Amino acid sequence: MFHAIYYASKTLNEAQSNYTTTEKELLAVVFVFDKSRSYLIGTKVIIDTDYAIIKYLIAKKDAKPCLIPWVLLLQGFHLEVKDRKEIENQVADHLSRLEKRKRKMMSY
Repeated sequence: MFHAIYYASKTLNEAQSNYTTTEKELLAVVFVFDKSRSYLIGTKVIIDTDYAIIKYLIAKKDAKPCLIPWVLLLQGFHLEVKDRKEIENQVADHLSRLEKRKRKMMSY
């Protein structure tokens, strides 16, 4: 049985808002693991994502230099990354896009 152990949110700063989609997705994972480290150490953690490249990045040995600290942090955990089809992940997708829609509406 799965249940929430931690709720968090983050607003991207100006530099982070210029990150590529890959960097933003990885930043979200790193943020959660950094904030909830004490809950996650020593347990198996499953990351459900529709962004399959995260699985590749975490296992990659020759990541971009700016991503290496993040990859090293994540390698300290027992992770399993599961690919979710976009249709199965609509709630998360909707929540992640709310702010973008709000900004577009305010700019008119």
